[in-house]
Amino acid sequence: MEKEKLESLLIDYIDGKLSEADRALVEQELAKSEEAYSMYEQLREVIQAMKKSLPIEPGISLKRDFDKFLKAELESIQKPKGKVVSFQSYAYRIAAGVAFVILSVSIGYQVNKNYRQEQELARLKSEMDATKQMMMAMLDNQQSASQRMVGATVAFKMEKMDDEIVTALAKSMNEDPNTNVRLAAMEALSKFYQEPGVQKVLIHSLSVQKDPVVQIALIQLLVQMKEKSVVNELEKIADDPVTLKAVKDEAYNGILKLS
Repeated sequence: MEKEKLESLLIDYIDGKLSEADRALVEQELAKSEEAYSMYEQLREVIQAMKKSLPIEPGISLKRDFDKFLKAELESIQKPKGKVVSFQSYAYRIAAGVAFVILSVSIGYQVNKNYRQEQELARLKSEMDATKQMMMAMLDNQQSASQRMVGATVAFKMEKMDDEIVTALAKSMNEDPNTNVRLAAMEALSKFYQEPGVQKVLIHSLSVQKDPVVQIALIQLLVQMKEKSVVNELEKIADDPVTLKAVKDEAYNGILKLS
């Protein structure tokens, strides 16, 4: 089986999207090919890393400390030796002790919580940096369209983009030989279309984009953004004799909506 086709099937296999026939085909390939199984393990690790999320759990038990303190106080009340002290006096002692335990544990919990939050932020930053490097490597993998698709999908799931990511996605949207990769890169950028840097990239792409399918999707996106500055470029596309009719029709439609 061709490597690119196998990679595409493996991604859907991991996500549970294959038909029974395709799933059986993939499992047969995994059973007989060590290279296929290695590829499966790598893709599974990447996809699981994208979905990984660890919750923060508090590490202090207030009930345990309180029960221990209360037991000690009650045992001291029950001892027969020494002078008799009123129950009210012990009640005050217990109340004061409880207040002290609550205050101590609350302070300890807050300090511990802040420390855990700092650790979690550091961990998340490390994971985000690793995810970014993995994504950039996938987008740059010229041997595998499936890997580049996964890279664009990772970018779409990110919560924020920096200039380096935007530049990489713009290159994929305008230059990738695979239409699906171009569309995936455009979709990832469209998630952040309100950011000025991304708007500039999308507008510029309209003047250099050569893939008709992406041209149509890009025109629709820019119209949805109400980007009136692209009207002149849409007129050039509509008047260009080499432009496909479907793209021309979309350009005319965009001119009408934005004018």
